[in-house]
Amino acid sequence: MQIAAETYKNLNDRMSHMDKVRAPWWSNWRDISDFFLPRRYPWLLTDKEVKSAGVRNARLLDSTSITALRTLATGMMNGITSPARPWFRLRIAGFSEESTAHAVRVWLDEASRRMLLVMAESNFYNGLGILYLEWCAFGTAAMSIYEDSRDIIRTFNHAVGEFYLETDAMGRISAFSRKFRLTVEQTVKEFGIEDVSQSVKADYVAGGVRRFNLVYISHLIERNDQTVPGVRASADWREFYWQIGGDTNLALRIGSLDELPPICPRWETYADDVYGSSPCMDAAPDVRQLQQMVKRRGQGLDKLVDPPMLMNKKLASQPKSTLPGGVTYVPGGELGEGARPLYQISFPFQELNMDIATTQARIRQVLFNDLFRMISELETVRSATEIDARREEKLVLLGPVLERFESEGLAPCIERIFRICERTGVFPPAPPELENLDIQIQYVSVLSDAQRAVGTVSIERYLQLIGNMASIFPEALEIPNPEEIIREYAEAIGVSPKLNRSREEAQDIRDAREQEQQISQAAEQGQALIGGAEQLSNTQVGGGQNALQALLG
Repeated sequence: MQIAAETYKNLNDRMSHMDKVRAPWWSNWRDISDFFLPRRYPWLLTDKEVKSAGVRNARLLDSTSITALRTLATGMMNGITSPARPWFRLRIAGFSEESTAHAVRVWLDEASRRMLLVMAESNFYNGLGILYLEWCAFGTAAMSIYEDSRDIIRTFNHAVGEFYLETDAMGRISAFSRKFRLTVEQTVKEFGIEDVSQSVKADYVAGGVRRFNLVYISHLIERNDQTVPGVRASADWREFYWQIGGDTNLALRIGSLDELPPICPRWETYADDVYGSSPCMDAAPDVRQLQQMVKRRGQGLDKLVDPPMLMNKKLASQPKSTLPGGVTYVPGGELGEGARPLYQISFPFQELNMDIATTQARIRQVLFNDLFRMISELETVRSATEIDARREEKLVLLGPVLERFESEGLAPCIERIFRICERTGVFPPAPPELENLDIQIQYVSVLSDAQRAVGTVSIERYLQLIGNMASIFPEALEIPNPEEIIREYAEAIGVSPKLNRSREEAQDIRDAREQEQQISQAAEQGQALIGGAEQLSNTQVGGGQNALQALLG
């Protein structure tokens, strides 16, 4: 697909600028990869290093950093977006749940349920697990969400070193790009043979091994702030694919996007940083120190078990054995002319082991392992209430990080999936009351649930007071409004709106019950009148009349 020369130049210029902005982070990411995720990121290696086997573990002698990172990433995922529980809900912006129409609340609840089902049925949680791992390790991660004909959505993780970011004046992501490689055959199947370069066409037509040659491709997503041929004017974003070193002014694909597919959370940023810093960067000095101490301990153990020997020159050509139980014969039988250790080893193993344990504990503490492993390391069995309280405590300590992850990771992710589900017809028909209302995402974590549940304590104390006073002052039961208490309590603990009847339905049920009571009372009164009349008719008052006749005159 031919594009304007100016557009082609702007694409390459933006890629070059983004590469310069990312360059200072490269050495930090290399260190993190070496010590926390060995042999995981080929995009941080040179071509020579990729072909070399066993290079990536050369600096890593202790696995504490690896297990500490996994504990942090797993704890964050289970505490924020656990697949076992709903972790978000939809609501109407500017309205409380109680003031929202019942039909709207039910529809929002059903839409949330279907979105969670779409996430569970796709590879979303697999991609999210990798996103957490990279986010905790490098401070910046990226995962793209695209529509899929089979699973509704499909996620793709982008390795650090593969992608580039750009931010606007407000610090929000304004552009995303990456460089990746496909074989000639994959390139033709993905983009079509009409839009590939002449060299790729030649390799594909030739067939054989040439179809497995690598093609390097650039991919850029930016805001659609100007008119570009092939891009829908109403789209908020646009994307370009083009071959690196391919034909000039040739794009493999141009697309229009209503939402930004890449989700790019950052751990924390300083000033105008484009990329985020991570706790692994803070723990890197301790990890280096730990590797050095483990190396020295191993060297001391080697010298103790197999020390350097001082030997008589007469034994230079004599048979000898250094194995346990081996015998080396000394000429003349003089021990002084034999062999003995060069020096006696007195290595402080106990002190070094204590120092290593302290350094390992410090690494785990920097990576918040002491918080995430708090529950599993309890000495006694605790109640669910205490477990929730401890989980709330650890999430409070990570409050700023969670706020950033919510705004840069979860909110864009939920919005993207909501729009895809809306376009593909996943949701049920919306009620008329929902028209012209803005839907807002309410992030639900253990912390937010606990904060909302604080209001239930006052309700329970209030009902307890009413119950105690009612035994002395029965008129106290006339004060509380049962319906309002139940509705407010249900909202505080996050009960689904589908479980409660609307106010109108509840009022209709009360009206029907009152009508039934009135009919029943009328029937009882009529039965009593009939019985009284019968009794009067059987009572004779003389003169040939009964009491009923005398009463009626």
